[in-house]
Amino acid sequence: MENTLQIFGTRAIIEAIEAEKEIDKVFLQIGVSNPLSSELNTLIKKNSINVSYVPVEKLNRLTSKNHQGAVATISPITYQDLEAVVETSISKEHPPLFIILDHLSDVRNFGAIIRTAECTGVAGIIIPKKGGAPLNGVAVKTSAGAAFNIPIVKVDHIKDAIYHLQGSGIKVIAATEKTENTLYDIPLNEPVAIVMGREDSGVSPGVLKIVDHKAKLPLLGTIASLNVSVACGAFLYEAVRQRR
Repeated sequence: MENTLQIFGTRAIIEAIEAEKEIDKVFLQIGVSNPLSSELNTLIKKNSINVSYVPVEKLNRLTSKNHQGAVATISPITYQDLEAVVETSISKEHPPLFIILDHLSDVRNFGAIIRTAECTGVAGIIIPKKGGAPLNGVAVKTSAGAAFNIPIVKVDHIKDAIYHLQGSGIKVIAATEKTENTLYDIPLNEPVAIVMGREDSGVSPGVLKIVDHKAKLPLLGTIASLNVSVACGAFLYEAVRQRR
């Protein structure tokens, strides 16, 4: 939890949620049951907040404070609205370029992708509310501060975000080895969104079914895959090359 803003205690977390703070994740102690914890659980479900139920030892590692069985992390940024970001991007002179992160798990990969995305003029990064790497202090540090300079959008469902992009005239391309097409076969000088998958399993099957194109990077060595942040950089800079 290095460099992450924390709040601890059931009442404090309830107040933060009611004040509409950007809660990134809540950790709750397994087996705690009282009226206040029930109220917190209700708020978490109502607001679709990412939550993990963990042993008390995990909470003790997160903080040395009197946590009362509840610790939350607050995002260092304010997340943007998908429709507003898309509308703004398509009104500009240059065709928009988006990144969709399909349940990326490593915060340093997340930060590295944010940094490259900012350097390549990406209009926005779309991430799921649940199941992805948190935008914590480590991710922000790895991004070299780029997280404060690029719109980041949290959505309930990646597939719904893809449908919205497609309905707005933005083609969606999945970075996957499950295709014969290479990155260099795909036009990237038009409005596009590139989907990068989870480190261990890649883009999810449900997402692969609805994208407009699939593309892979040619691998000439014996290792079967690249680090996801490196692969994302290759895709983004091919887009830059084609748009020059």
